[in-house]
Order: sequence, then structure tokens, then C-alpha cells
Amino acid sequence: MKYHPINKALFINNRNKFTASMRPNSLAVFNSNDIYPISADSTMPFEQHRDILYLSGVDQEESVLVLFPDCPKEMHREILFLKETNAHIAIWEGEKLTKEKAFETSGIKTVYWLQDLEKIISEIMTQCDTVYINTNEHYRANVETETREDRFTKWLKNKYPAHAVAKSNPILQRLRSVKDPIEIDLIQKACDITEKGFRRILNFVKPNVWEFEIEAEFMHEFLRNRSKKFAYTPIVASGNNANVLHYIENNQQCKAGELILMDIGAEYANYSSDMTRSIPVSGRFTDRQKAIYNAVIRVKNEATNMLIPGTDWAAYHVEVGKIMTHELLGLGLLDKSDVQNENPDWPAYKKYFMHGTSHHIGLDTHDYGILTESMQANMVFTVEPGIYIPDEGFGIRLEDDVVIQKTGAPFNLMRNIPIEADEIEDIMNS
Repeated sequence: MKYHPINKALFINNRNKFTASMRPNSLAVFNSNDIYPISADSTMPFEQHRDILYLSGVDQEESVLVLFPDCPKEMHREILFLKETNAHIAIWEGEKLTKEKAFETSGIKTVYWLQDLEKIISEIMTQCDTVYINTNEHYRANVETETREDRFTKWLKNKYPAHAVAKSNPILQRLRSVKDPIEIDLIQKACDITEKGFRRILNFVKPNVWEFEIEAEFMHEFLRNRSKKFAYTPIVASGNNANVLHYIENNQQCKAGELILMDIGAEYANYSSDMTRSIPVSGRFTDRQKAIYNAVIRVKNEATNMLIPGTDWAAYHVEVGKIMTHELLGLGLLDKSDVQNENPDWPAYKKYFMHGTSHHIGLDTHDYGILTESMQANMVFTVEPGIYIPDEGFGIRLEDDVVIQKTGAPFNLMRNIPIEADEIEDIMNS
């Protein structure tokens, strides 16, 4: 890992919160992700399953976490199973976690090698009534690949069919959506790295630069600041490309007079940042571009102030739609008849702003959170309104990451990243 060690108190606290929500006399199992093949002997870079990471800090393949808070044998109330390391593995793959290092990382005292898994599971399953399995129930999930977690769940249910089965995910959805101060610091670090990348490209962009060159400048800055990668596939969209919401080709030349929409964020220690900025290729906005830009900022600022404890997710988006409608009327993009005759299921403003305003962010860019439950302090959200005008050849989206506070306005983790149009112009022309 490129990131600095994380205080194991975070993972100890996370486990305590999870086990406090379990049924009596139950155990829960969490698996690492697979290393996924490409072809021949090529593989994709390993990405740890965020749930086992959240509960243990272990960032390594072929790891299993078992939590059994009511186990009669105290040493089996928390167990880590790891791929056994040796000198051969150290030479060919690099150092893996030893049992001692695993304790330093996680705070878990009982660590076995993976070959002991079935034997230990056989013992402790006789002592519990319910087993928690970990399924992916995120509202955006659409997974066709069978995961390591899926295979383990199949094996466990087949081997122990008499046990009651419960779900870990509803517990994790609630726990992971409310961030620990250590987590907020890690997300702040990811945002700070993103800021460095953005300031770098403000002095780099000029007419005829290529979108992929901008992407490369970000990646250079991210890597040199201990981020292993983009938090998600980056969007660098010049001109009309900005009107394709998930444009990721990043292969076009940026022309004088165009705007570039950049939806890019660094990860740090597996925590995501998510920033969008729209800047002028030539270093100056036209009057029309600036008018649209400032309207998006006003929507973003008003939407941000609505993110307070108790806010209802669905009602929030309805209110943001009203704010956007007002701005679009002022810009002449909508008229009163458009609004009066709108379809309630697809309001008039959706012609120019067709996506949601906010999502949870944390270990996943679209992080866990139950959208039917009210917002709480220490949840972290993006705020990302946009106006997209294909007929005029540009689209503008602006996005920051904010923490809901117990009282007052949310705390902007991207407060130091330039966003005002005049500031953008001043930096690009300095």
C-alpha cells in the first residue's frame, strides 16, 4: 500500500458497532475480493472488498473475517484467516501480512492461516444459531460476476442448512453511511490530493491540449501524493462531450473557446473523493458560459445548505429541482408554459439537469446509505448540480464533497479547491 497506516482504533470501533447490532448467539463472515483475471496470466489490480476493510483494515486478497461475539471460547469472538506467507511468496509477490502485522493493522488477536478455515468454522458453527451472510444490496448494484463472498455463502449454506441466515448488509448500510472522525480525515486527505491535481492542470490547460493529457497530469499528481489511482473512471469532457454524462473516452482535442468538464477524484487509503469542475480552455469564460456557470454555483450553494440532520432524501431532490427550475427560467432555457405543462414524473428542468444532486461518498464513490432514512450528522455527501446544453455546445457541472454537521451548514471538504469563475480565470492567466 502507498498510504500511511490507519489507526486500528477505527476498525476496533467499527467491529464493536457491528456486533452490537447482531442477533444473540450469531456469527458473521466477511471475505476479501478475488483478484480478477484478464486473460493469459494477466490480472486486474487487486481491490479489497470494502466491508472486510471497514471491519479489519486488512487490505489483502484471500482473507476472511469471522465475528462471533457470544462465542463460548473468548479467542474465537474475533478471528482473521490469512493466506500463509513464506519466503517464496515474499520474493515473487512481495511481503504479505504476518500474524503479528495483522494484529497491528486490525487489533484482532486470533489469526489463523487460511488452510485452517474449514476446521475452525466446523467448530464454531456448532456453537451458534444464526449466521450473517454478506450480500451486495446497494441501490446501484448490478453484479453479474460471482464473487468470492458469493461462493463462500453458497458453500456455507449448503454445508450448514439448519442454521438461520441473517443479512449483514442492512447493518453495514447504516454504520458505513455515518463516518468516524478518522474516516473523515482520510476523505479529507483524498480531497486534498484532488486539489493538488486540479491546481496543476489550471496551469497546464491551453487550446489544443488533449483530454488524455489532462487526465495524465491528474494521475501524475495523485501518484506522487500516495494515491494509488483515480477513485473512479475519470471524465475529461471538452465541448459537447460534457453533455454525455458518463463520457470516459477522454480522447479529443480541446479547442479554443470550449469548456472542459472534469469529473475526477483521487482515492486515498481506499477512501474516495469526487470533484467536478468546468473550466474554459482559453482561460476566460464567455458571458453566456459565465451566466450558466454562476447559475450552477447558486444551485450548488443552496442545495448544500439543505444537507442537515433530518433531511429526507426524496424531498431534498424535489426542492433542488425547484431551485434549478428558477435558474433555468432566469437563463431563458425554460419559460413559464414549460413549467405549467410539465410531466410531474419528469419535470421540465430535467431537460437540462437529468441526474441526481447528491450521493453518499466514503469507501465507495457511491457509498452505502439507506435512502429512505433521514440524513444524519457525519454523513458525507457530494453536491453536484449541472446544466447541459447540447444546442450551445457545452455542459457545466460543479461538485464538492461535504460533511453533515450536528448544527449549521455542512463542512465542505473541498473548500480549498478553486470554484468561483473569477478565481478560475485568475489562476489560469497568472
